[in-house]
Amino acid sequence: MGKDKYENEELIKYGLPIDIWFHVDNLSSAHVYLRLAEGYTIDTIPEETLNECLQLVKENSIEGCKKDKVSIVYTPWENLLKKSSMEIGQVGFKSDKAVITVHNISKVKDVLKRIEKTMEVKTIDLEAEKEAFMKELSNKRKKLYEDMVIILLYN
Repeated sequence: MGKDKYENEELIKYGLPIDIWFHVDNLSSAHVYLRLAEGYTIDTIPEETLNECLQLVKENSIEGCKKDKVSIVYTPWENLLKKSSMEIGQVGFKSDKAVITVHNISKVKDVLKRIEKTMEVKTIDLEAEKEAFMKELSNKRKKLYEDMVIILLYN
């Protein structure tokens, strides 16, 4: 989660293809990212995890946290569109069809308390993390290709 628009900008720049981006719709808010574990998709996010992300976004919106209910959007990181003409931390979408909107999100204190108790604050080198992820992905693809070639040669 970005603490301010500058951290949000770094998260936009160094997001991973397995990240899901959350934001309060039409209000300023933190950018919350959910990194999907292997085997999960945007459609199979566990309900408890989804609710935690929604609560984090609402609670970390200056305007949104004061409202009884807000709408929250989420989409794969790869669907984010960043143009040079946009302000720091601002994004658009490549496809509105890939954006999911959840309406009428109200504060759930129990969820926020649970998050607060287990939360860890870390400083992460986002650029190095992305480089490592992309290298691992490349290695997996090479291995898959090599395995396919071996199967084809011996069949």
